[in-house]
Amino acid sequence: MIEDSELKIGGQTFKGAWIAVVLAIGSTIGGGVWTASSLYSRLEAVESVQVPDVAPLHESIQLIEQQLKDNDISQLSAKLATLGTNLITISSQQEKLLEITTSVSNLEKDIETMRAIVAKAELVVEDVNQIKANWDTAKTEYDDIWRALDALAMPL
Repeated sequence: MIEDSELKIGGQTFKGAWIAVVLAIGSTIGGGVWTASSLYSRLEAVESVQVPDVAPLHESIQLIEQQLKDNDISQLSAKLATLGTNLITISSQQEKLLEITTSVSNLEKDIETMRAIVAKAELVVEDVNQIKANWDTAKTEYDDIWRALDALAMPL
């Protein structure tokens, strides 16, 4: 079909295969022109961007560097090591304090138990004192009865 087609341009006759070659070359050239145009417009966009003044940034960087030197950042690792050692010491002391707290808690429980035992002992002592008072009263009455009987048995 394309082999049978002919195209006449300016007195020249082009057959089907040549038409395909010319169209391929023409589209390649057109694509190249379009790509070049796109690249050129991108370059113009990049050129239109204004680079800000970096002098203030440079001054800020110098100020930060000076502050780092003034604060003696080089000694930071030694200070951090000392801090780590202090934290380990604090942690071990805290563990000891927790053990002491547990011991104090156990002692408080023992003291409460002892208080209960003392309270019971006080009640027992009160009961014993009451029994002793009752015994003394009974003994006095018993002695009085015997004296009365002795007095009756031996009148004056």
